[in-house]
Amino acid sequence: MKRFSQLALPYIAWAVMMLILPMGLIALYSFTEQGNTIISFTITLEHYARFFTDPDFLIVLWRSFLIAAKTTVVCLLLGYPVAYFISRSSEKTQNLLVLAITIPMWINMLVRTYAWIGLLSEGGLIQRLLGLFGLGGGELLYTEGAVMLGMVYNFLPFMVLQINTSLCKMDHSLLEASADLGANPRQTFLRVTLPMSLPGVINGITLVFLPAVSSFFIPKLLGGGQYFLIGNLIENQFITVGEWNFGSAISMIMAVIMMLLMMAVRRIEVRNSGGKGGA
Repeated sequence: MKRFSQLALPYIAWAVMMLILPMGLIALYSFTEQGNTIISFTITLEHYARFFTDPDFLIVLWRSFLIAAKTTVVCLLLGYPVAYFISRSSEKTQNLLVLAITIPMWINMLVRTYAWIGLLSEGGLIQRLLGLFGLGGGELLYTEGAVMLGMVYNFLPFMVLQINTSLCKMDHSLLEASADLGANPRQTFLRVTLPMSLPGVINGITLVFLPAVSSFFIPKLLGGGQYFLIGNLIENQFITVGEWNFGSAISMIMAVIMMLLMMAVRRIEVRNSGGKGGA
């Protein structure tokens, strides 16, 4: 047992240096205000009060949650049929389809997002294709639709893989039992398949919504700075404005919101699995 504890020391040290220490510094900055000297500071809640009393910041927060919710819904509507089709395919076809979904994820997300700039720009491939049907006159890039497209494209694999995992783990004898009891395919899906896949759906929603609500480079690249989300606001406070204390306060607010959402998701997951207890 002691040997295993020693093997865990490097990971503990890494977690402290890369996770706990940075979060501790962000929390410290969020509750303090720089004094006249480098080492002097005062405790204050002004940064939090500033965020919640300024309607512009609240609008940015609401817009971030709204587009993250839209992205999650679209990913669910697109991802569930794809995951269902994969799970019903042969083992060889499943492996090929899962590989096809994961291969784009091997490329850096920033590079993949940059590629959409060329596709959506004026005179780009997508606008030319739409022009063949008489639909190529509108602006595609630097719009809310472009931001949503980039988010759906980048986060859709997380939804598909999570749902597919739940569907593949499902006991298929339950489907046979449902058919033997006289249920038609629609009833079997609604009463057996869908409830059994809910853990994957919940995990997929979590893996899509949380990064979508805090994303900053997708809105920056595909929104052209015209579509400002909470991630862009945090980046702007740290890099452009230089107000680290206020930026840290916004970061802490988002961290608390995300933890509360994860706790709520965990409670739903435990309730659906028939277990007891909270997050």
